[in-house]
Amino acid sequence: MVNSRVETSAVAVTGGSGGAVRSCAGCGGGISDRFLLFSMDRYWHTRCLKCSCCQAQLGEIGSTCFSKGGMILCRNDYIRLFGHSGACNACGQSIPASEMVMRAQGNVYHLKCFTCATCRNRLVPGDRFHYVNGTIFCEHDRPGGALLSSHLTPLQNNTLLPDQKV
Repeated sequence: MVNSRVETSAVAVTGGSGGAVRSCAGCGGGISDRFLLFSMDRYWHTRCLKCSCCQAQLGEIGSTCFSKGGMILCRNDYIRLFGHSGACNACGQSIPASEMVMRAQGNVYHLKCFTCATCRNRLVPGDRFHYVNGTIFCEHDRPGGALLSSHLTPLQNNTLLPDQKV
């Protein structure tokens, strides 16, 4: 399944506004600090832009933060919660943490690599597929024919189970 919306945002440190007081997206208070952060199209106190999990101040640990499921996350917690930037199970190449992926049986695939082993057609959301011994087959090329058709179930959340609809 394609992951739900993931926003990757740069954390920019800017100087104070020189008169105009901006409101912090975190606490709602006015920002009169010498420096403020701008991320996800909003302004933040440096102390308020924190990772929802580890509470690290994101302006201090890097220039990127992630937003998913209503949470603001540092890179490490995003990877821990939503997958690592490991290798595609089909091509073996690295997958950046911010890239949309397809998942089946704990394996991660580039969108372009999630294809039927027989016909090489790319599987997209809505397609039915079968995952047999680590191999992906489209509905048409499924091994065993009608024996597996009773096991097709709709996709739920971010995890794909054997013989599912994408």
